[in-house]
Amino acid sequence: MTAVKETTRRPLGHFAERSLAGLVAVAGAGVAFGVLLMLVRFHWGPLYHADREAAEWFNQLVAPHHPVVTVLRAITDLGGRPVLIWLVTIAVISLLIRRQSRLAAYLIVTGVGGLILDPSLKALVGRLRPVVDVSITHAPGNSFPSGHALGSFVAYGALLLVFLPAMRPRWRKPAIAVVAVLVVLIGLTRIALGVHFVSDVLGGWLLGALWLGVSAYAFRLWRRERGRTVPPISEGLEPEAGEEIKPAPAEEHVLEHPRSSVAELLVGWVIVFGALYGFGMYVGYHAKGTFLDTLDTEVPQWFAARRTDQLTELSWWWSKFGDTHAILLVSLVFCPLVLAVWKRWRPVLFVVLAMFGELSLFLVSARVVQRPRPPVANLDGHLPTSSFPSGHIAATICLWSAIAIIVFPRTDRWWRWLFVALAVLMPIGVAVSRMYRGMHHPTDFMGAILLGALWMSLLYWVVRPNADVQQGNQPAITSHQVHELAKADRES
Repeated sequence: MTAVKETTRRPLGHFAERSLAGLVAVAGAGVAFGVLLMLVRFHWGPLYHADREAAEWFNQLVAPHHPVVTVLRAITDLGGRPVLIWLVTIAVISLLIRRQSRLAAYLIVTGVGGLILDPSLKALVGRLRPVVDVSITHAPGNSFPSGHALGSFVAYGALLLVFLPAMRPRWRKPAIAVVAVLVVLIGLTRIALGVHFVSDVLGGWLLGALWLGVSAYAFRLWRRERGRTVPPISEGLEPEAGEEIKPAPAEEHVLEHPRSSVAELLVGWVIVFGALYGFGMYVGYHAKGTFLDTLDTEVPQWFAARRTDQLTELSWWWSKFGDTHAILLVSLVFCPLVLAVWKRWRPVLFVVLAMFGELSLFLVSARVVQRPRPPVANLDGHLPTSSFPSGHIAATICLWSAIAIIVFPRTDRWWRWLFVALAVLMPIGVAVSRMYRGMHHPTDFMGAILLGALWMSLLYWVVRPNADVQQGNQPAITSHQVHELAKADRES
């Protein structure tokens, strides 16, 4: 019995010996948070006055400078729930694809715990947000602790612990420093924007450190109890998974000849812009009396005469599929999944260059051509860019054609045709909605097709996004493998 007890205690004792400093730090964070919580809950005078003075000082410093406010809002968004939930969700899905279920479970538990602690403590304390002279931004709910400070500490800290083994040793300390600076900046923006007191942010950091430390301790103890070694925390939670969670472990070079590829893309970009400029100037100013001029005149009027409330609402929703937020969202979901499944950066680079090239070509062409919108009621109001070419349609063409180009040759399953269908249907739907809303001529649609066709052809020729498939990199299960697995299952 004594030997059994000793064996049971051994993992915990060995773990505690190696993690004594970490345990002390976690306990210290817990005690400090408890003290701060009591001071805030019982309205301790010195802390109350210090918080008010700091809020007023930051408000006077920041409020008059609109560019500074814009930068602060951009930084603070990195600690908001939409960004953090997206990061953790993509990481969890990628880990499950790579068959790292323990690390995925750790991220889920740690992230959900952070989501529970924030509103629970805010409801318990019930502290109101700061009231400043010049309101810069607004935030719902109570003030203590700062959800951005807590969430960013927990989410970025957990992601760092999970993916540290995937980094080279010389990059680990810089990565830790970058994450620490980011968490600090997010917390400071909450004070500077006037939505939290200093003590709110300190409370969020302390609670985040406490919860992250407890969850990491539990994970490391879980490893130890299952007979695994417990490495130093500086090596991450699961060092042996480092090779599996590397983004592209077998890819030596993203592009074989990067300098020549860059030169080819730059030259090609200029040629594509020249084609857009020539076509845009022709249809915008020199096509009077031609079939294209008749098309640009009659089609917007035809759509405008058939507007109904139901179609207008439908067109608004369909038009949203081509706006910047939707395009960015699809890209931010698709690219990490491609990286997780096929373990190659080149397809990701293909998508990134497709979107960057489309955006730059659209902005420059619209600025130079300066074509007015159709002479009908523009349902989206005045926009800062001109009519030619359609940015919504061009972005939709480039994104969905890039997705189809990447997915189609990498599997022989039937659903690959869905991506081909989306590459056709999505641009058509966005084009119809944009013309219905009076925002574009038919030749603006043609300009978007010209942009997408030329730029995507150039990218495919230079980047060759599916070169790894020709070399045998096709880890997705094929139909033949599915039939073989089913046959083996029946025989067993």
